[in-house]
Amino acid sequence: MADLSRRGALGSLLTGAAAAAALPAAAEGVGSLPAKATSGPTWTKGIEGQRKGDLGDGTFLNPILAGDRPDPSILKDGDDYYMTHSSFDAYPGLLIWHSKDLVNWSPVGPALKTNIGSVWAPELCKHKGRYYLYIPAKFPKNNTSYVIWADKIEGPWSEPIDLKLPGYIDPGHVVDEHGERWLFLSGGDRIRLAPDGLSTVGKPEHVYDPWRYPDDWDVEGFSPEGPKVMKRGDWFYMITAVGGTAGPPTGHMVIAARAQSLAGPWENHPRNPLVRTVDNAEKWWSRGHATLVEGPTPGDWWSVYHGYENGFWTLGRQTLLAPVTWTKDGWFDIGGGDLAKPIKKPKGGKSGSHGMALSDDFGADKYGVQWNFFDPKPGEQDRISRAGGVLTLKGAGEAPSTGSPLIFVNGDQAYEIECEVEIDPDTRAGLILFYDRQLYCGLGFDAKNFVTHQYGIERGRPANPHGSKMLIRLRNTRHIVAFHTSGDGGATWKRFDRGMEVSGYHHNVRGGFLMLKPGIYAAGKGSARFRNFKYRALA
Repeated sequence: MADLSRRGALGSLLTGAAAAAALPAAAEGVGSLPAKATSGPTWTKGIEGQRKGDLGDGTFLNPILAGDRPDPSILKDGDDYYMTHSSFDAYPGLLIWHSKDLVNWSPVGPALKTNIGSVWAPELCKHKGRYYLYIPAKFPKNNTSYVIWADKIEGPWSEPIDLKLPGYIDPGHVVDEHGERWLFLSGGDRIRLAPDGLSTVGKPEHVYDPWRYPDDWDVEGFSPEGPKVMKRGDWFYMITAVGGTAGPPTGHMVIAARAQSLAGPWENHPRNPLVRTVDNAEKWWSRGHATLVEGPTPGDWWSVYHGYENGFWTLGRQTLLAPVTWTKDGWFDIGGGDLAKPIKKPKGGKSGSHGMALSDDFGADKYGVQWNFFDPKPGEQDRISRAGGVLTLKGAGEAPSTGSPLIFVNGDQAYEIECEVEIDPDTRAGLILFYDRQLYCGLGFDAKNFVTHQYGIERGRPANPHGSKMLIRLRNTRHIVAFHTSGDGGATWKRFDRGMEVSGYHHNVRGGFLMLKPGIYAAGKGSARFRNFKYRALA
């Protein structure tokens, strides 16, 4: 089944450039420089000016979770909603979010602490009072799925248990008409679970041939994945993603099928695909990987899925919410159009706080809630210590390419970060925008020289007039990156003489389905001390 996974469906790495070149002049393409919006709906300003979907007038504007929150898995648990997403190489991973109204979300905490590889499309579910997370993950030469469990959503969560499912991704949990537990898998296969949900029984079996789009559609690849199965009335409904997750903006899509038994036969939805980007001028591209969920008011149904924001592939796939209508023929339709306009909020429910502050005075532990290491080694968390408003980070490697930086997800098109950084001898540290170890940019320094990071390499080492301690500010204004430094505590600032343009730091160029994340790093033999980290969204 490996040929059905999105890992094998990337095709040419030039796809993004080709899609951008095909854009009409009025559209904001992957390779273009998106301008500040001057007309149309805009988001509410939340914490630190971060964009917020709830407009405060009974409507919301997507995304409901901005930034890299892909493959959403959502659980309705009484009056509460919980959601988590693919966390890939970021650890601690699988941050769980909570909501009462499907629009405003606050973090609960990370569920996964042990590095099992790059985490893809998890499944969060609850069975007989216990919470489960089914997790596909990829280590080099090892692709399998794991399960962790907890008796409380806040944890503690168990250590990962290998389900020994090579070649599959995106498990979806469901209980059949006889009370048996199953995981549906990529490619239309399924496997039975033991009653405790912690092991599999037998071998995978093929039960569904997904609906296929016309051959002349521009897609990344067939890649049937992300099966989400639910029961309503006498029918089981399966929602699947096909067309590939990235590549051409029109590729990813949502399809559905139904059956009266999980073994089939499965009947494809007569109006497939239910969601698909059809024009490069649309606000949201590559929309798919959907789950249905009932809103706070019984009978009010919604769909949660992800998409890339037109012009901002660098932000990764963001979480989107769209209304669902059940029709007289026993099927459903997903509305909202291209989701560029405000939508009425789900009926009922209670609005709460949304998001979290990304500034950090290092007085509280935000490890795993905000900050994550990239692909950490065992014991990597021991590099961090906090005391007196100072985060001390031991150096690792010689640069971000050979160490593990501390990074976080943000969701603004324009923002700046700022921090005071102090280094030991034989140490380098600074602020970065990090995609992976082969693609990042930023500004660091040692006691004598700056270190300019660009394209994932160290390009220049001009003289550093500030010595071993300075303030650094990194500003990303819709892909235009500038740096400022201060050696007198912020009384005066000097602009660094190298600027950057980073719209190409994204999946269609590099692969990996990641996001260009802000962060900090320390490299070399000593440690770096970080104080008063500030985040601010820009207009």
